Amino acid sequence: MACLNTLKQEIRTLESLFPKSHERFQIITASVDELSCRFVGKNGKKYEIHANITETYPSTPPVWFADSEETSVTNAVQILSNTTGRDNHVINQVGILLKELCRLHSIPEPPDVERLTTAFDPLRLNGVADSAPQRMEDDAEELDEDEESEAEEDLHLDMDEGDGDEMALEHLATLERLRQNQRQDYLKGSVSGSVQATDRLMKELRDIYRSDSFKKGMYSIELVNDSLYEWNIRLKCVDPDSPLHTDLVLLKEKEGKDSILLNMLFKETYPFEPPFVRVVYPMISGGYVLIGGAICMELLTKQGWSSAYTVEAVIMQISATLVKGKARIQFQPTAGGGKACTGQGQYSLARAQQSFKSLVQIHEKNGWFTPPKEDG
Repeated sequence: MACLNTLKQEIRTLESLFPKSHERFQIITASVDELSCRFVGKNGKKYEIHANITETYPSTPPVWFADSEETSVTNAVQILSNTTGRDNHVINQVGILLKELCRLHSIPEPPDVERLTTAFDPLRLNGVADSAPQRMEDDAEELDEDEESEAEEDLHLDMDEGDGDEMALEHLATLERLRQNQRQDYLKGSVSGSVQATDRLMKELRDIYRSDSFKKGMYSIELVNDSLYEWNIRLKCVDPDSPLHTDLVLLKEKEGKDSILLNMLFKETYPFEPPFVRVVYPMISGGYVLIGGAICMELLTKQGWSSAYTVEAVIMQISATLVKGKARIQFQPTAGGGKACTGQGQYSLARAQQSFKSLVQIHEKNGWFTPPKEDG
């Protein structure tokens, strides 16, 4: 990433102009890889808006997304994906965002918006002579490929230092390997997915590695073929008072497996469309698990999904839904009437997709008040 020092200065400027006490716009948290802010609309209504600063910044603008689905917010955020040049810089992005939010909410712009255009302009602050060395330095950073590479390495160090106290070394290594793979794909022109989805999924993975639920071993994550777009999740802990928990204990005794394997597939439209989630193993009855392993949850459909949902929240909700739906592992009975190992293989992706598609059609017609008697 070019101009790392410039980015840090822009962030400091934003934090000084829009502190958490600002009446209209507040910078909640800020770092060289992500920004969280809050817009205060009419009647004090608050909107949380976030940005991921990608490794191609400032050649490409930060990736913005909002917790709210209101068009007055999503439309303002959408504009930021179409900027070029200096408007890709985060300080200008915030200015564009705030002006558009004020316009769409029919409220006056705070005077600090205009200060953004001068607060970080060395020519206006110090005069042409004083700013010339800084301008030359900026130009050199943008043109010199070696310096750009060094700045990118510095950025990785900054990010790793911040993560080191919160996650295991193996997970730091995974994140760094993914970053390097992304950079190589970018240089080769073979980028898969979308910048927006990739950066959101990187943030999700980083947050999971830091989370208490993950550290306590409630579930584990494996990226299939090191792809951010396909995750295998092993759900290891469910309500200890549930029959499903008892079944998991028995499964470990019989087969040496102590978890429910889930598979998540993400599209390049993520986080604006939900992942496709299915149970892979073991075979389950009840728990809103369909024939084929798909899961009957409105949250996992376009109608019930929100871009504010996190992957961990989805995992926890699936765990709760399985228990609520009285899920049981299907064990084959032995000759003596006891329970043997499952011995029934695992669900297939094609069957899961087919049953989920049928489910959605049924619910679109009848609503989500009562699940289908056979599937949901």
